[in-house]
Amino acid sequence: MSLESLLLLADRAAVVPTESTQQAVGYPSLFLLVVIGALVPVVPTGAVVSSAAVVAFHQTDPLSLLIVFLVASFAAFLGDTGLYWLGRRGMRSKNGSRWLKALRDRAPEERLKQAQDKLDDHGVAVLVLSRLVPAGRIPVMLACLMAKMPLRRFVRGNAPACLAWAATYQLIGILGGSLFDEPWKGVVAAVLLTVVISGAPMVWRRVRPSH
Repeated sequence: MSLESLLLLADRAAVVPTESTQQAVGYPSLFLLVVIGALVPVVPTGAVVSSAAVVAFHQTDPLSLLIVFLVASFAAFLGDTGLYWLGRRGMRSKNGSRWLKALRDRAPEERLKQAQDKLDDHGVAVLVLSRLVPAGRIPVMLACLMAKMPLRRFVRGNAPACLAWAATYQLIGILGGSLFDEPWKGVVAAVLLTVVISGAPMVWRRVRPSH
């Protein structure tokens, strides 16, 4: 066996454990962070998915990106379903619940009214848009709760919403990963892009009244 072949085998042997370790830690971490972010809407789950996509983009395993997509969408689906179930319990309770209060606190009256109007016009299809629009998920979910939408119907509408959401933020990660050779630079670019996209509507709402 030639020296070049030995060096190639050594490189592959060094890469495999590294990727295996990343996957063994990364996929469960991705799942937990997205579930927690769906239940407690303070974790920037879009940035988490984009960062995971950057890392997967630079790996040699051709299934890495697919696994990131499946894990992220499934975790988002479980988190949304759990939050909606907790919200329904809060609606039925005389004293409400801290989950329902958290939803109300994060849904200003103006945004809630808009969500209710869209829900009346488009039904569960609005769930897809709510997942893609920054800060749009909670007002629409609260509107669904106030309309007493059954959990089964919410689940049917939310499934494609989570798939579209995971695909969108994964594409952001792929874009960031394709711009740089080093994964950490792609992660930084993806996170910055995600933050800009998420913060743009808030900035626009603050600036718009002054004109």
